[in-house]
Amino acid sequence: MNLSRRSLSRRGLLAATTASALTTSATAAAEGGGGSGTGRRLRTGFERLAADGYALLDGERVGIVTNPTGVTRDVRHIVDVMHADERVNLVAVFGPEHGFRGTAQAGGSEGRHDDPATGLPVYDTYQKSGKALADIFTAAHVDTIVFDIQDAGARFYTYIWTLFDCMESAELAGKRFVVLDRPNPVTGRGAYGPVLHKEFATFVGRQPIAQAHGMTVTELALLFNGEFLERPVHLETVRMTGWQRSDFYDASELPWVPPSPNMPTPDTALVYSGTCLFEGTNLSEGRGTTRPFELLGAEGIDRKWAAAANDVGLRGVHFREAYFAPTFSKFQGRTIGGVQLHVHDRDACDPVRTGIALLVTAKKVWSGFAWRSDNWIDKLTGSTRVRTMIDAGAGTDEVVAAWQEDLARFRAVRRRYLRYP
Repeated sequence: MNLSRRSLSRRGLLAATTASALTTSATAAAEGGGGSGTGRRLRTGFERLAADGYALLDGERVGIVTNPTGVTRDVRHIVDVMHADERVNLVAVFGPEHGFRGTAQAGGSEGRHDDPATGLPVYDTYQKSGKALADIFTAAHVDTIVFDIQDAGARFYTYIWTLFDCMESAELAGKRFVVLDRPNPVTGRGAYGPVLHKEFATFVGRQPIAQAHGMTVTELALLFNGEFLERPVHLETVRMTGWQRSDFYDASELPWVPPSPNMPTPDTALVYSGTCLFEGTNLSEGRGTTRPFELLGAEGIDRKWAAAANDVGLRGVHFREAYFAPTFSKFQGRTIGGVQLHVHDRDACDPVRTGIALLVTAKKVWSGFAWRSDNWIDKLTGSTRVRTMIDAGAGTDEVVAAWQEDLARFRAVRRRYLRYP
């Protein structure tokens, strides 16, 4: 890059530094700089976009849907990076659940404000869809909307439905939509768990996909555009290079930024697609502890639950008798008993089967077990089937067997949209 032809403004210097760093990363990847001894290095969608000089965004007024996970390899936020780069006309930011900078807890957002770091207007997309969201895109005066958020791999993780809603509303507003890819942290080897029935559609599941979908966000965007949107949006995707479907997050050598306050580590994501089902019960799912979704419990539960769960013989996971006092959410400030999950073989562990086994055994060993009064479990699992079968005394294998036909149909559709080996 010839700096003598560029203005030496602060923004220009930052842009030059960013371009140099990202180009160096791209060159190392092209030359086979290895990550985790694999002889390949993952490049995210953003890294590839930047290494190409943001050509895909040339001449466009750009808005970006992102949150704290939208970072570079050296943990600079991509909004800060793009705002500092004169090659990008970034004019707006759109924040999902928890907000653009991630200050809100579950079920909250940051509202409309101006970002103190960049001065950019930040619009709130949480629980907005259709024409209401399209009107926000129109008011923001953007031509292209970019999406870059780290997913957790589960149907009820709301960012993928922010993606869906934004795609639908972008089409209504006549905007182009660009998705920058990041890894599925729990691999993309397969899809597991029940498939949503459309009559149970909510913001924790808009469309009939599996509970653990096994896809990246660009693959999901292609699926949404091809199968579920009534009118497809003008969609472009920037895929990763160097990622394979068998890769867990640590193979990426990317920093882990919690996508939401209760997703502190990739280990959390590994079990989340199963243990999040406890949100639909009167047991704690571990919110308010340092190991959310790995610690589960309630008052009156003792060692019997861990023993019963271990007796199921689930592959890849052990259960430890545990006692803890959540600092917020269910049982705040009270010491409760339960289990901690310890995944000892992540290749063998099926988190959805694990979640079902824990529900079945909790109901058997604890007389106080109850579903949430609003039957939230039906929204999480996508139908009444799991709840009614467990209530009728079905075992883990029976419950899992009941969704296999739906899952086989989804897997057949899913295969058409997979883009990585």
